[in-house]
Amino acid sequence: MSLIGSVSSFFQQQTPAMRELGGLGKAGPAEMPGLGGAAEIKTPPASPSFGAILDHMVGEVNTKMAAGSAEQAKVLSGESTNLHQAMISMQEAGVAFSLMVEVRNKLVESYQEIMRMQV
Repeated sequence: MSLIGSVSSFFQQQTPAMRELGGLGKAGPAEMPGLGGAAEIKTPPASPSFGAILDHMVGEVNTKMAAGSAEQAKVLSGESTNLHQAMISMQEAGVAFSLMVEVRNKLVESYQEIMRMQV
C-alpha cells in the first residue's frame, strides 16, 4: 500500500461513534434489508493503532529513500547506466518525504489547536 493510500484509508475508516450516528452516508448492517437488524451486528476487526499507521508510513518513506540512494550509488559507481531510473527513484523518495513532513506539520498543528481549546 502506498503512503497516500495509507493516509486516505486511515481518514476514511469509521469509528464506532460514527457508526452510531449514521456513519458517513453509508448504511450500516442494521439498515440493510435481509440482515436481521441489530441482532446480527458483528464487531468490526480491530484496526491498527494511529502509531502503527504512522510507523508504517515512515517505514515506507525510509524504504523509498534507501532505494533512491542505492540507485544513485549504482549509477555513480558505473554498475548501472539507468540514470533516468535513478532520478525517478530519487524524486519519488523526495516527494514521499515532503508528504510525510506535511502530514507531520498538520498533525502538530492539530495537536496545538486542541491544546488551545478551552474546556
